[in-house]
Amino acid sequence: MNRKKFLTTSGLVGLALFLPKNILAMDNVPKKLYFKDDGKIPNSKYPLILYKNAFSETGRSGASWLENRFLENNWSNSWRNGIYSFHHYHSISHEVLGVYSGSALVHLGGEDGEKIKIEAGDVIIIPAGVGHKNLGGENLGVVGAYPDGRLWDLNKGLPGERPKADENIDGLPIPDADPLLGTEDGLIKIWK
Repeated sequence: MNRKKFLTTSGLVGLALFLPKNILAMDNVPKKLYFKDDGKIPNSKYPLILYKNAFSETGRSGASWLENRFLENNWSNSWRNGIYSFHHYHSISHEVLGVYSGSALVHLGGEDGEKIKIEAGDVIIIPAGVGHKNLGGENLGVVGAYPDGRLWDLNKGLPGERPKADENIDGLPIPDADPLLGTEDGLIKIWK
């Protein structure tokens, strides 16, 4: 893809001078995925945001790069691991997942959602309430983080989780920055 055309169409022209070269490797505009409440998984009015090929570092250096980039944008309380192999969602925080190694097929939005292949270089911003599950992969390594270093909870769509989970989700603010692109683009424009 023509990088100049991409920067123009995605509104990143002004940011191009300030973004690390790793981010400029991104080869397309963010994919926005909407999921409806299925009765078990509440999902969200905000779209899940998927940045494909968003950064170039991989392995341990990629994990460190993600942790630092997320922290620069006030997404902290980070961890390194994978994605649970059961449907789950968080009601007290949004979440970002940066894939620094391997690949996986993930099921997003609950049973009625969508299956997406993710791989090293991808970043997923998951609004509170949106279900996610690892269906299997190879050597998957993920850095996860939360806006303002929020704590997170683990909900599985079980009876009794709602309406408290719904109240938690409704009370969450939109983060002040996109974990990858900062305060001028990404979820800042998409979720407002």
